[in-house]
Amino acid sequence: MVHRRQIDGIDIVFGNQGALWGNAMTWWDHDTGSVWSQPIGEAILGPRKGERIELLPSGLTLWGAWKEEHPQTVALDVSAGFDRFSLSQMALVIDFGTDVAAYPVPLLRDVGVVNDVVAGVEVAVLIDPTDDQRWAVFSRRLDDAIVELSIVDGEVVDVASGTRFDPIRGIGRDGDLDGEILDLLPAFTSFPKDVPTFWPEARFWQP
Repeated sequence: MVHRRQIDGIDIVFGNQGALWGNAMTWWDHDTGSVWSQPIGEAILGPRKGERIELLPSGLTLWGAWKEEHPQTVALDVSAGFDRFSLSQMALVIDFGTDVAAYPVPLLRDVGVVNDVVAGVEVAVLIDPTDDQRWAVFSRRLDDAIVELSIVDGEVVDVASGTRFDPIRGIGRDGDLDGEILDLLPAFTSFPKDVPTFWPEARFWQP
């Protein structure tokens, strides 16, 4: 997950606090020493307790898949061991404050895309039909229209117009909505068992 590290227009420097809270990373900010929870982006101890920073849209994918679409990307090259995390173990979480929804990845892979409403926002939660390691969450609203997405012959398609959409960028590829862009929305992965720790009122989507 990616957060905007600003509070009241001031850039804040964070570090790894070194402890886990709710089985997830905690940070500390260098100017006050407050401790922050990574999943919710909220200070849980210290002078800034209760303050939150903004969650930004981001995604999780394989490095090879990312390089294929963004060949100029550079990254820090460090030695690393085997990554024990698997996307199949996760749920995708949308937290809009007044409403939190979690979508277990195995169920998402079965259906391909979920058209839902979270806190009054029409959303589409999808797994890339060409690469089940990639996911995205989009707004389904285009001006006054609301698209309903489905997987048709391995493509993400708006049911009403027949327009095909890029599954990661959200760009319409043809038809009446050619060139239209679905807004990417912030979401992130979490182990399903940890969701109630951070969001006791969260609902789990079921087919």
